[in-house]
Amino acid sequence: MTDLSTRYLGLPLKNPVVVSSSPLQQEIDNIRRMEDAGAAAVALHSLFEEQIKLEGEALDRSLSHGTESFAESLHYLPDLENYNLGPEAYLEHIARAKKSVGIPIIASLNGVTPGGWTRYAKMMEEAGADALELNLYTMATDAEVEGAALENRYCEVVKQVKSRLHIPLAVKLSHFFSSIPNVAQKMDQAGANALVLFNRFYQADIDLEAREIVPRLALSNSQELTLRLNWVAVLYGQVQADLAVTGGVHTAEDVIKSMMAGARVTMVTSALLQRGIPHIKTVLSDLRAWMEQHEYESIGQMQGSMSRRAVPNPAVFERANYLKVLSSYALPRVARR
Repeated sequence: MTDLSTRYLGLPLKNPVVVSSSPLQQEIDNIRRMEDAGAAAVALHSLFEEQIKLEGEALDRSLSHGTESFAESLHYLPDLENYNLGPEAYLEHIARAKKSVGIPIIASLNGVTPGGWTRYAKMMEEAGADALELNLYTMATDAEVEGAALENRYCEVVKQVKSRLHIPLAVKLSHFFSSIPNVAQKMDQAGANALVLFNRFYQADIDLEAREIVPRLALSNSQELTLRLNWVAVLYGQVQADLAVTGGVHTAEDVIKSMMAGARVTMVTSALLQRGIPHIKTVLSDLRAWMEQHEYESIGQMQGSMSRRAVPNPAVFERANYLKVLSSYALPRVARR
């Protein structure tokens, strides 16, 4: 019998397919359907630092004061009051989710500055979360702030959150660092039990007709996976934290590649938004079929088998592979004319 089980954040999971944070998880029925489809765990949608601050400091009232004269000031900050759930409702949602399913529930906290909002990490644990994912989602825009200062701030946030918890902590990172291995090591030392690679930044676009900045949401595809595979393969064995791949996981092949690179789990969202929650069944069925066809008895057997430390030529993950990649591209006939 093919063994799909793995361990992530110290939690025994029946397979390596975890549903990552998305609006789907705002409905308890969807979480039940994810479990029924075979998901090994579910990460809830995020509670944002800004939401906590708005509620705790009543900034929503003070910010709206006087806007009769300056209506444009209403648009300086996003409308977070009606975004997903407020802090107290989020804690209730965790408790309801835990009562509704038997698989692990991973709460998600999104924030980047040290502060009192981190106390909600403990509240999430008390609400029943099996683990917490800290989503460090931000973009550096101030030219006066050095990269090292930002990294130190992130590490301080991780330390603050970790100090409040008895449950394991995963940290979701972006790839916008000059030395990802160094940042990963710092997060490891700060107390992260897992690293989730990578955040997908949702960039602003320009509406030419309205002359406005507008958000654009593009779902991922499997082509985005290679960035994650490369860094998981490089980090495997260099950090104690578990590694998770998120972004670009759509098929069983994507899961297999992620396992071979060194991930403990893969996290899916876009594939479910595009194909529906039952797509998890297809991925797991195809995963089991591939393993049987290629005589793999367990997920553990393949984990890390194609990591940087395991392949005969580790230079394929470094600059030495640059020329090989460029020379491997065959110009189409049209381009040669």
